[in-house]
Parts: sequence; structure tokens; C-alpha cells
Amino acid sequence: MISKARITAIGSYVPDLIVTNSDLEKMVDTNDEWILRRTGIKERRFAAETEYTSDVSIKAIENLVERYQKDIRDVDMIIVCTLSPDYQTPSVASYIQGRLGLKQAGAIDINAACAGFTYGLHLANGLITAELHKKILVVGAETLSKITDFTDRTTCILFGDGAGAVLVEYDERGSFLSSHVVSEGEKAISLYGTYLSDKMFGTELQNKRQLVQNGREVYKWAVTTVPNGMKTVVEKANFSLQDVDWFIPHSANLRMIESICVKSQFSIEKTLTSLVHFGNTSAASIPLALDNGIKDGRVKEGDHLLLYGFGGGLSQSGQLVRWG
Repeated sequence: MISKARITAIGSYVPDLIVTNSDLEKMVDTNDEWILRRTGIKERRFAAETEYTSDVSIKAIENLVERYQKDIRDVDMIIVCTLSPDYQTPSVASYIQGRLGLKQAGAIDINAACAGFTYGLHLANGLITAELHKKILVVGAETLSKITDFTDRTTCILFGDGAGAVLVEYDERGSFLSSHVVSEGEKAISLYGTYLSDKMFGTELQNKRQLVQNGREVYKWAVTTVPNGMKTVVEKANFSLQDVDWFIPHSANLRMIESICVKSQFSIEKTLTSLVHFGNTSAASIPLALDNGIKDGRVKEGDHLLLYGFGGGLSQSGQLVRWG
């Protein structure tokens, strides 16, 4: 099916509070050199005590509207991609719809963790190309600091808060060229956040209602599977990786991304991330990196972008998109 959807605007937001590696030294047994060497992260942003995922989402949408002078009153669907919602119900998307007064909009949340934003784009493209909707807001947003286990020195150094939002509209010259979505649920125990059940595949979980990650296993899974997924996405569009102008992966860990680039033989110099100053923001990391690239002029109209998310599920999703 030929896409009839195009990304027409983007906005982003990160909270004001900057938490450096030196700040974390006062909270957990770690140090700046250890964090930087293993992750590439220098600092991250934490939401205020009363600032939640809906709040950072709305600020990213407001940033989009202000920069592109878009009228969103006729938006007919809101898709929020997050694993850190304000409530179990209502969805963040529904809450945003109410707060912004978007009377004609449907609203759903997607929880595909760090692959969430690319899953959201996949769904938006399908809904618009099928002519079921015409104007969709897709938001990747997290306030992970509120569900981070700050007694776990190997994971608490990673996470930050923020949001990115894009407007996807009907356009005969669609910009979505190909996609790839997959999940390996049998490996889900490597990265989870508990809620009602305290068992998974018969194994007792650490029921802390916080993120629990086996970093070694997730690293091995991503480095092994993502390069093949990247190849699958581009080949579906009769492209090669050499035709891609910018690779924008989930900003999990700089060492992981470097390994993925080596295995896929893709240049790290043509890779955009958001982790150095924002940390791992899960579903928000790709739109934050994309928006940074647009703001500093690296991403230009007509560029071919390979967006690739991977994480909890264990799920992954890639989109090949022509920008502009």
C-alpha cells in the first residue's frame, strides 16, 4: 500500500531540572567517569514533582503549534506512546484530548516501551493511508524518573524525562516508505515494570512497580537483532543502508548504538541520538533526536531517515521516512 501520510510538523519539550552525573554521585554509588564510559550520557532531565507525562506531552504539542503555526483543532486522533502514564485510566491521550479541547479527536495510548514512537507512526500512517483519519498527533513521552529504582546503580543512571510530538496529515505524496514491526515476548523478563501480576512465564518478579532491566541481555538482544531489522526496513523500499541520510535509533546507550552501527556497517557520523544531554527517554528519545537534528540544520527536506526503536517487549520497530 502506497503511503498517503506525511509528517508536517514536530515539537519537543524537556523539563527544566538538569541532573548531571555528578548529581547522581550523591544519590548512588557511581561516578561521572564510570557513567560516561559505559553509556555516553552526561546529564538527563527530571520532571518536577507535580509534572507528569500528560504535562510534558502538552508542552511538546504546544511547541509544535508555535513553531509551525499549525491549527490542531481539527485533529481527529491522538496517539500517545508511553510506558509511564499518569493513570491506569484514562489514557494519557484521552486526558490530553480533554485538556486541549480537541472535540473531534479519538485517543489511544500505545505501550511498546522504547519502540513506542515508531509503532505510533506505523499506526498513524496506516489509519491515514486507509482514509480512516486525516490528521493525527503522535506523541512519544515519558516521565521515567517517577518509576526508576534509585537503588539500582546499573539502571538509574540511564533514564530521563521528556516528550516529542509530530503531526501526521493526509497527503497524496506520502512520506512513509516502508516499515518493520516485530516482538519477542518470550524474552520480556529481560526488561519489565510490574503492575498487577508478580509472575512472568512462571518466574517470580521483583514487584516494586519500578523498571527492572537485565542490561546485559537487552544489550545482547539489540546488537544481535537490530542490524537485521534495519536491513529489512530499507530493503522493503528497494533501498540500501547507503541510501539513508540519517539513522535515528532509540537512544538507549551510546556503546550499544556504536555496536549496532559497526554490525550494520552504518556510519556513526550519520547517526542522531538524544542521550548525551537527555539520557534514555524511552518512547521520547527518537523524536527528541530528530527534532535536535532539524533545529541544528543537519536534517534537511528530502532526507531519508531510518527511525528505529527497540526495547521492552522485547519489541522493535523501524520506519523509513522521507523528511519534508
